[in-house]
Amino acid sequence: MNTRFLETFVTLAQLESFRATARALHATPAAISLRIRSLEDELKCELIDRSTPKFRLTPAGQSLIGLAKNVVDSVRTLREAAGEQVVVGGTLRLGVIETVVHSWLAHYITYLNSNFPKLDVDLTVDSSAVLQRRLLGGELDLAIRVEGIDSRKIVSSAVASYPVRWIARRGLLSARKPGLALRVLSRPLLTFGRGTAPQVALESIVHALAREHGIRAEQTRITCSPSVAAIVQLIRDGYGVAAIPRLFVVDALRNSEFVELPLAPVPPPIVVSLCRPVDASMMVNAAANAAHDACSAYCRSIAKDLIEAL
Repeated sequence: MNTRFLETFVTLAQLESFRATARALHATPAAISLRIRSLEDELKCELIDRSTPKFRLTPAGQSLIGLAKNVVDSVRTLREAAGEQVVVGGTLRLGVIETVVHSWLAHYITYLNSNFPKLDVDLTVDSSAVLQRRLLGGELDLAIRVEGIDSRKIVSSAVASYPVRWIARRGLLSARKPGLALRVLSRPLLTFGRGTAPQVALESIVHALAREHGIRAEQTRITCSPSVAAIVQLIRDGYGVAAIPRLFVVDALRNSEFVELPLAPVPPPIVVSLCRPVDASMMVNAAANAAHDACSAYCRSIAKDLIEAL
């Protein structure tokens, strides 16, 4: 029996989604479906109830999932004993910004759980400034934040770049009418927390647009929030125009609840970096490498969604 198929079944039962499982296992949904079909053929029973749009295991799947997990765990233990895998365990004190929470964090945690079952994650969600302070103070092992940290004690590497666009509720502003910039500047402009790189970049663009159109800078209104959820809700309420990554509102763009405004210039992309001490342990380095892998897989999996949302 192909143990990879059993691993796929166990992960699918945990995530209850073919697409999420594909992201976690670096495969396509079609490949995941084929693995499950092959396993069902070998076991001569159906594991997934395909008669309902909501994910559900069949009675046979429910009775076999525990046994499948035992086999997967035993195979992993065997590989570790044979030296094929480095055992990574302990507690990882992980700090992330909310931008990551609303994108690939769940995929990353699933990846860690799948590949390092003896690793526990102590998660902190906070601003980039707080994460930097806590990492330098030895309170965190790994921080995923906007931009790197300029310190000889820290190793920083870019892990993701989120293109930023002007997003508004459909019907709030017409992109076809002339004077789009003036009408955008007349609305509150939503961005991330004050002092962050995205906020500073947006403020520079807004002030430049204001000068170009003969508006005093103090007449523009920039609303800052560290919460992605709050910004999205304000867009939905028609409060103003946001400068945020498109990936946060893919579904709303697809169903035409939100629109992307063709206003130039667009703010620069948000660069998310992985920061860890230069003397990080094997556990931390393994988790950092896993973050790069998980983020890359997530970005590949959503590329189609982003294109379809245009």
